[in-house]
Amino acid sequence: MTKALSYAIGIPARFDSSRFPGKPLALLAGKPMIAHVIERALAADIGPVIVATDHQGIADTAQKFGAQVRMTHSEHTSGSERLAEAMADVDCDVVINVQGDEPLIDPLAIQAVISPFSAQKDVHMATLAHPIREKRDFSDPNVVKVTCNALGNAMYFSRSTIPYPRNPDALQQQDMLQHVGLYAYRHDFLMTYNQLEPCQYEKIEQLEQLRVLHHGYDIAVTVGDFHCLGVDTPQDLQRAETMLKASIKIL
Repeated sequence: MTKALSYAIGIPARFDSSRFPGKPLALLAGKPMIAHVIERALAADIGPVIVATDHQGIADTAQKFGAQVRMTHSEHTSGSERLAEAMADVDCDVVINVQGDEPLIDPLAIQAVISPFSAQKDVHMATLAHPIREKRDFSDPNVVKVTCNALGNAMYFSRSTIPYPRNPDALQQQDMLQHVGLYAYRHDFLMTYNQLEPCQYEKIEQLEQLRVLHHGYDIAVTVGDFHCLGVDTPQDLQRAETMLKASIKIL
């Protein structure tokens, strides 16, 4: 009988964001943003929720809202690096990386990102995507796009328009996939990731997942009707506030 996989959710959260300093503690509908992320991660009900941070204020808030905490070094260049340090001694088969700036993440999306691990034994890492919804997002550098091969694995992630529509009439909105910044890794691969050298594409695009592709590892992409709203700026926070007040359901 095959042993059931065990899971843990990690939330990397740093205070010193270049575009929005202190955003994990920014108030959203009367609660710190990190609290919303924690509550949605707990609602997924697939394993312990652990916040990885180098900031005591974030740590105190995380514990108040029901998460475990692992304090990490401050010099990490990506959430995956921070998570690798925090989760090294956590006993689980798969680690889910829920971004600390996704206060509207759907618990069902967290459950969906782990589906490739039970279906395929050789999956190292997985993520989500959905067909792009707004034409204005085609060229928006804050909207990350992904292209996939016939096996459902990522070929490339970019802030640019991919695929590029040389014939604009040939490109339909459903042909372009928007990446949802939610990751899952086998525990041992997350430790491997932390040893991989950063690559030039990762530095140019400022996308940590490109390091994985550069070193020859696959990233399985589950495509669905997922919604997300990453908070990168104070304007994004206002939009999230409006959506919460309007009780818009994020599927």
